[in-house]
Amino acid sequence: MATPSRKAGRRLRVLLPLPLEGAYDYWLPLELVAVPGSFVEVPLGGRVSLGVVWDDIADSTPVAESRLREVIAVKPAPAMTEPLRRLIDWIAAYTLSPPGAVLRMAMSAPSALEEPTAAAGWRRVAGEARITPDRAKALEALGDLTLPGQEIARLAGVSMGVVRGLASVGLIEPALMPRASAFPRPQPDFAPPHLRPEQAEAAASLSAAVVSRQYGVTLLEGVTGSGKTEVYLDAVAQCLREGRQALVLLPEIALSTQWLARFERRFGAPPALWHSELSSRTRRVTWRAVAEGDAPVLVGARSALFLPFPNLGLIVVDEEHETAFKQEEGVIYHARDMAVVRARLESATCVLVSATPSLESVTNAEAGRYSRLLLPVRHHGASLPDIRAIDLRQHPPERGRFISPPLVAAITETLARGEQAMLFLNRRGYAPLTLCRTCGHRMQCPNCTAWLVEHRAQRRLLCHHCGHTEPTPLACSECGTEHSLVPIGPGVERIQEEVAELFPEARRLVMASDTIPGPAAAAEAARKIEDREVDLIIGTQIVAKGWHFPHLTLVGVVDADLGLAGGDLRAGERTMQLLHQVAGRAGREQSGDAKPGQVLLQSFSPEHPVMKALIADDMPGFLKAEAAQRIPGHWPPFGRLAALIVSSEDARAAERAARDLGLGAPIGHGLQVLGPAPAPLAMLRGRHRHRLLLKAERGVRVQAVLQDWLARVPVPREVRVQVDVDPVGFL
Repeated sequence: MATPSRKAGRRLRVLLPLPLEGAYDYWLPLELVAVPGSFVEVPLGGRVSLGVVWDDIADSTPVAESRLREVIAVKPAPAMTEPLRRLIDWIAAYTLSPPGAVLRMAMSAPSALEEPTAAAGWRRVAGEARITPDRAKALEALGDLTLPGQEIARLAGVSMGVVRGLASVGLIEPALMPRASAFPRPQPDFAPPHLRPEQAEAAASLSAAVVSRQYGVTLLEGVTGSGKTEVYLDAVAQCLREGRQALVLLPEIALSTQWLARFERRFGAPPALWHSELSSRTRRVTWRAVAEGDAPVLVGARSALFLPFPNLGLIVVDEEHETAFKQEEGVIYHARDMAVVRARLESATCVLVSATPSLESVTNAEAGRYSRLLLPVRHHGASLPDIRAIDLRQHPPERGRFISPPLVAAITETLARGEQAMLFLNRRGYAPLTLCRTCGHRMQCPNCTAWLVEHRAQRRLLCHHCGHTEPTPLACSECGTEHSLVPIGPGVERIQEEVAELFPEARRLVMASDTIPGPAAAAEAARKIEDREVDLIIGTQIVAKGWHFPHLTLVGVVDADLGLAGGDLRAGERTMQLLHQVAGRAGREQSGDAKPGQVLLQSFSPEHPVMKALIADDMPGFLKAEAAQRIPGHWPPFGRLAALIVSSEDARAAERAARDLGLGAPIGHGLQVLGPAPAPLAMLRGRHRHRLLLKAERGVRVQAVLQDWLARVPVPREVRVQVDVDPVGFL
């Protein structure tokens, strides 16, 4: 018997923000209007789910119309644009993630899909009543507008009782106010900067790219303090003149106080912000403003890449080399690379900015895939800092200390001149390891293959991988001996303690993610340093990113070798980038009798290629040597990598699944599988982990190889296999 067809409506596909393999078919009743990209409510099992109309489909779809469930409602929100939908599909295919899991990142403010409610106010009406002088002031302030009562009282300089009195005698009545713009519009010509000739040339090139309204990628490279920000802000100004939206991605948006102040000075208004610390209301307002084109410029973390810009003309990725742009959980993607993809889909300009660009970006520029602009000198004629190594084999610190005599002497001289100094150690807490000197027991996380880090100020031991915390014990948990636990190695808290003993008169500030938790704390820290309320800064990697402290002339790196150990492919490149950025904080402004910046690297291996390149200020030479090492083995960016991370709460199940995947590994020309092997972090958050690494020549499409591999090897339900295409970390 034939199934009767539905007449009043049509079939469509709806993608749900769930880890499902694809879109589901639904029936759209005739009374509802939806287009591809519309946000809709649909039934799913016994509940209602939000989704996005992905596309219309032909009536020949195998599922009978009578079996299709109906769309419940179409949300009153701007439809998701086609470029954003294509980006979601592209990322899903590239990362081998369910499309719905990628869509979830683009639906991070579901309350923004509701119609914004208009605020209530008061408007003037004709009538006769006794008008006191204060009431006359209030009516004059209101005029022909609709305003909130508090605003009427403020403008007129009267109390709210006067406003209520006007309402009681019928001279004003309640009314809905027109919805104001959520964000003031930045003015492109509010305070244009004075650019040096090479800056102006670079800015003109970027502006021309924006005006062309064609896809293109430019690598903007310049030494620290060369004015790269002013150059790309000029491109933002041109984007505003073109009536298009601009997106700026920063690796640490919550700590970018000085950048935001610089933007407001340039454009007369702040940009919209997007990061994890925003309130739910601010996220809702911002998401809606972006979707309606009411947020001309937005600066955000990597997740801002998935906001619904309807008219995106420019994407800037500042500090493009930063690994913070790589998301390691859920959908694993690199925001720098996906920014390039979105720019292509939007016919927009993409600018990658760095003083220490990644080998990937440099290789793309040398191959002609990207344009390249170079700013070789510092702003205001400031010279680059003098970088030297302190050989710790020849100049060891005193017993129990970590700062060598030459560095102590340099700090003493700097402070005596009334200048500021910084000590850098990329390690939070007091000590990375706590050891029992009686039995040798090491305090370890119960959930991870990692030592517990002592945070002495908070009297606790903390795992920096899973967040496990416990009070610092009085006795060893293994042998029971009291007062036998000793710290091994330094963290920034321990360096701060040493500095307090060496320089008791110096005003100190520790800058780490646990002491500078957000924008307010970052702003206060920057203010203290700029106002010279701080003499000596002790910091982790957060001090390396974008800070401008005019009076800072000395940077001392406590452990320059940290990060070089282990088998990480990019260990040398990352260490070079981090230390170069830290060094760039010194001597950024030179006036009067101020000395050029000085950087001292404490190292047991000053002959290491990274140290030699830093001292010689030879980033191009270092990258050339790195490339020469990677080319023969087809290592990225001259080949492809994809990692499989196999994990389970059952150690034997994880080991068996990894072994089976290894036995079923793909074989072919240009392919090699390394592993399986226990991951360096063999247990993380209670899950036992093994890794396999697929290495392929550059022309191999690794996604097809991975899909075939995973389809051939069955994996038990209790085992999770995570795919990381283009991994940047190997833990």
